[in-house]
Amino acid sequence: MPKIECNENLFFQSLGKKYDYDTLEDLLPCAKAELDEKPDMSLPEAERVVKIELNDTNRPDLWSTNGVARQLRIHAGGKTADYEKFLSREGKILDCENRVVNVDPELKDVRPYMVAFMIAGKPIDDPMLRDIIQTQEKLAWNFGRKRKSISMGLYRIDQVEFPVEYHAVDPDKTSFVPLQCEEPMTCRQILTDHPKGKDFGWILQDMKKFPLLSDAKGETLSMAPIINSATLGAVQVGDKDLMVELTGDNIENLILSANIVACDFADQGYEIKPILCKHPYDTGLGKDIVVPYYFQPSTKTTLAAVNKLLGSDLDLPTVVDALTRMGSKVETNGEEITLWPAPYRNDFLHEVDIIEDVMIGMNLSSFKSQKPNSFTIGRLSPLTQFSRKTRDLMVGLGYQEMIFNYVGSKKDYIDNMLIDGSKVIEIANPMSENYQFIRPEIISSLLRAESGSANAIFPHKIFEIGKVAYLKEDENTGTATRHHLGFLYAGAEANFNNLAAEVASLVYFLDHKYEVKESEDPRFIPGRQAALLVDGKEVGIFGEVHPAVLENWSITVPCAACEIDLESL
Repeated sequence: MPKIECNENLFFQSLGKKYDYDTLEDLLPCAKAELDEKPDMSLPEAERVVKIELNDTNRPDLWSTNGVARQLRIHAGGKTADYEKFLSREGKILDCENRVVNVDPELKDVRPYMVAFMIAGKPIDDPMLRDIIQTQEKLAWNFGRKRKSISMGLYRIDQVEFPVEYHAVDPDKTSFVPLQCEEPMTCRQILTDHPKGKDFGWILQDMKKFPLLSDAKGETLSMAPIINSATLGAVQVGDKDLMVELTGDNIENLILSANIVACDFADQGYEIKPILCKHPYDTGLGKDIVVPYYFQPSTKTTLAAVNKLLGSDLDLPTVVDALTRMGSKVETNGEEITLWPAPYRNDFLHEVDIIEDVMIGMNLSSFKSQKPNSFTIGRLSPLTQFSRKTRDLMVGLGYQEMIFNYVGSKKDYIDNMLIDGSKVIEIANPMSENYQFIRPEIISSLLRAESGSANAIFPHKIFEIGKVAYLKEDENTGTATRHHLGFLYAGAEANFNNLAAEVASLVYFLDHKYEVKESEDPRFIPGRQAALLVDGKEVGIFGEVHPAVLENWSITVPCAACEIDLESL
């Protein structure tokens, strides 16, 4: 879960009241947060840092000092800045006073969308600059999938001449001086030589052209989403007027992120001025985008639905007050409740989300504890009971149980196993290539364990009962998750015949009759493998592991393996 560090002075200034930390800990649940670490009281007051952990990821507006303080302040009955005066919405687009960004048509398949606005009115101080950098990092990393979907940049607007161009450039022929450097580098060189290029270059490395942000004088602002320039992009304490831009591939998330940052600045007394970004193609919300922009639809529920789900007997004024304390605008028509979220929120997908806000807005402590009024008896599921029986049988056959991760690498699950990988589930935003795919079978996990067990006395007999998942078009989710048994016999005596005898014993004691048929699985030796059929349905496979697979795993002894879908049995 996200954790944020808040300057103590900035936090309590934004909150409008200073609490002791025991009281603060009691208040934080209304922001889905808890106190992670109190500040070091030996430090000067201006240097103290409060660490807060957020317990949910569907409220990115809370990933900043001002976001948490705003929620606590509203919940306690305090007021917010007048966001409406700087918000555009359908049918009401604010004048941008010639502050325009033109988007290049060639960026449609590179990094298609951009939004921007300006902050003015007073110089930025050190705590606010640190907090906006933290917000930038949290939004880009967590919400923006490590900058792939969202990146954000800040620029000194007094040196920027409009119109600004967001355009595609040849990465080998375009150069500028990036932050933390003194000499120009080409865009391609930045990906390989600059620290930020090494961290985020994977986003652009396969692109023929790179996105560049330049002003009317040709001065470079940044190469999104990698690095700002050392001239216009080097924001410092004391800078007064700043331009905030966001680029990415999801226009709604970009606008929401822009709204969050704008509301944070507005809460601190800054003036927000919109900027027009002109796209040559449709974004889904039009071609001309002016942010901050209110795009969130309303959501509805009823008083009866609220009371039914919460098990309560609330009246309408109480529900409206609770929702208002969460920052939303509410209208009622009889017992029907219509909610418009704050411009920095976009997490109302269903009436249940409204009811959750009612519960949080009222405080959990306001609900009285109740004993369950229905009597139930817990029991193990049939699949769990069947798995336990299978586990006992495998131990009786001389096998040792193993437990493995369900997530691994392409090398483990595809390359080493000689399969095409067409049914293997890939994670869209993996933390590393070692945890990029969901395992489609158990045998690869067993082979990985065997590859590190050469020093143990042979034979080795290991098994696991666990989950596997793979792509399946006829399922509602497009995937299937199944409970499998996999076991591996490694040693000089490991062969098809010995394994077939153990498979026969196992299936017999599981009270099933079975048949076998020829199979052509690339993981096994042709002619030394068989598919397992129960009631005419294929439920598993067993055989001698192919020498090429063993070589991929650096295993030097023969291995025979079996995998069975326990749910089918």
